[in-house]
Amino acid sequence: MIELPVIPSEQQRNRAGVPKRPDWLRVKLPIGPEYAKVRKLVDEHKLHTICESGNCPNMGECWGAGTATFMILGNICTRSCSFCAVATGRPNEYDTDEPRRVAEAIVLMKVKHAVLTSVNRDELKDRGAEIWYQTVRLIKEASPTTTIETLIPDTKGNWEALERMISAGQEVVSHNVETVERLYRRVRPQARYARSLEQIRRTKDYGQRTKSGIMLGLGETYDEIVKAMDDLVVNGLDILTLGQYLQPTKMHHEVIEWIHPETFAKYREEGLKRGLKYVESGPLVRSSYHAEKHVNV
Repeated sequence: MIELPVIPSEQQRNRAGVPKRPDWLRVKLPIGPEYAKVRKLVDEHKLHTICESGNCPNMGECWGAGTATFMILGNICTRSCSFCAVATGRPNEYDTDEPRRVAEAIVLMKVKHAVLTSVNRDELKDRGAEIWYQTVRLIKEASPTTTIETLIPDTKGNWEALERMISAGQEVVSHNVETVERLYRRVRPQARYARSLEQIRRTKDYGQRTKSGIMLGLGETYDEIVKAMDDLVVNGLDILTLGQYLQPTKMHHEVIEWIHPETFAKYREEGLKRGLKYVESGPLVRSSYHAEKHVNV
C-alpha cells in the first residue's frame, strides 16, 4: 500500500481558522515590463487568453517570459463544467478575422511556441473547426519557426470536425479528460469519458503527438488516477499534465483535498512507469505549463 501525505480538506481548514491554501500554492502577482508588454498586445488586438479567463496561477511566470495561451472562438462557452471559470451561455461571437489577428500578435510578440485553446462551440455545425484550421495555418505562414500546441475541446463525436482541427500543421494536439470517469457527471456533465478517450485515440491514429490533462483534488482516489493513466496510454497518449484544482468561485466545485507535492511526484513516477513519454506533475501545473518542452518528446 502506498502511504500518502494527509492534507485537511478546504472545509476543515476553514473551520480551523487557518489559510485556505497550503504554502506550496502561493504564487506571485503578475508584474514586470514583459508582462505589461504582453498585456498591451492582447488588449490592442482584442484577443482572449485562457490565462485570464481561467484565472491561471502561472500567468505571471508565463507572461513575464513573453508567452501566453490564446483562446479563440470567443470567451463564452456552451458547456457548464463545474470546475471552469470561463463564462457559460449562448455565444454571440464568430469572428472570421480572428485567425489573422492571432497570427499577427504572435509575430509581434516573437513567440517561439504558441498554445491555442478555445471554448466549446456546440451550436456550430463544425464545432469551430474552420477557425481552428485557419488560425494554425496563418500562424505557420506568418511565423514558420513557431511551434504550436492546440488544446482542443470535445467535438461531441464529430470526427470530420476533429480531422479539420488537427490537420493544419500543429506539433502537439491536446484534449483534457480533466478528471476520472466516476466524477464526470458532476464535473463535466455535458462530456463523456469514453468519448474523450476516443478523441485522443483518433488524434493519435491521425499521426499527431497527443497530450491530455487531469485536475486533482476533486474527490478522486489514487487508484482512479492510475486507472485513468492506463486508459490514456491504451488510447495512444504521449504527454500528461497533472495539477491541483483551484476553485474559481464559491459557485464552482469545492476543493475536496489539497494534494501534497510528494503525491504529485508519485503520480509522475506512475505515469512514466506505464509508458507515458512525458509527465508534468505538480500543484501549479496547468495544461500549457512548460508546453514548449512537449514538442519533441
